[in-house]
Amino acid sequence: MTKRNTFLGALALTSAAALTLTGCAGGSDEGAGTEGDAAADRPITIAVFNGWDEGIAASELWKAVLEEQGYDVELEYADPAAVYNGIASGDYDLTLDTWLPLTHADYIEEYGDDMVDLGAWNEDAKLTFAVNEDAPIDSIEELADNADLFGSTIYGIESGSGLATVTDEAVIPGYGLEAFDHVTSSTPAMLTELDTATRAGENILVTLWRPHWAYDAFPIKDLEDPKGLLGEAEGIHSYASTTFEEDFPEVFEWLSAFEMDSETLYSLENAMFNESDSDDYEDIVAEWIAANEEYVTSLTS
Repeated sequence: MTKRNTFLGALALTSAAALTLTGCAGGSDEGAGTEGDAAADRPITIAVFNGWDEGIAASELWKAVLEEQGYDVELEYADPAAVYNGIASGDYDLTLDTWLPLTHADYIEEYGDDMVDLGAWNEDAKLTFAVNEDAPIDSIEELADNADLFGSTIYGIESGSGLATVTDEAVIPGYGLEAFDHVTSSTPAMLTELDTATRAGENILVTLWRPHWAYDAFPIKDLEDPKGLLGEAEGIHSYASTTFEEDFPEVFEWLSAFEMDSETLYSLENAMFNESDSDDYEDIVAEWIAANEEYVTSLTS
């Protein structure tokens, strides 16, 4: 039996035992099967922001983990406003991609009283300027004197994005980078330029953010931002409905303890969004789980 089969087999036995005890979709005798937990006899609905890779990756991972534990899990994709409204009203159970204290602060101010913060599972979410790892500079402060090294070009993402805006309004004037052409097109176009340059061994400067699978896929490094113009690092929090703990106490406990360092997250994202052309993530996540058995087992132990 392979390592993966051993792991999944163990989980299957655990799930089967739990289902025997509870006779419903909940995971253990501490969860759906206890008195007063009738509401747990339904799927767990995880709301996922459209296009936010780290949230998609974490949600797909937890879907696989919880289903192995005997729960039914549904992923619902929506924009942030609809997600927070849905959690506050009880239509969704939780979301795993709230960036604080900055990015989603307005939503938390509006809906926070009707949701529960399960805490941050990653503390390294931030906007960055990245270059090839063998570039001869280490700070944004060095860019102005070394524009020729990078063809006086910053490869950015979508015009109007928060990253493009802070680049134009804060970083370029703040570090005297007016000689650079900030090319704003799309995230895929930026990644294509990054791929082409790093394969060719050429210098390249891009706007990026952590977490992103590019840090696992390409030999790149962040430039230091001594003036802090790109902002401080944020935490990625899980938020749940006010009834989630009562409905799924075991899962609430697991998700409240959930932590994932950036290297582990990059690995999962790279497997899902770069190394495969498929958006059917079930098999990809299963293979990643098999290769990260110790970490995944720790999520529910």
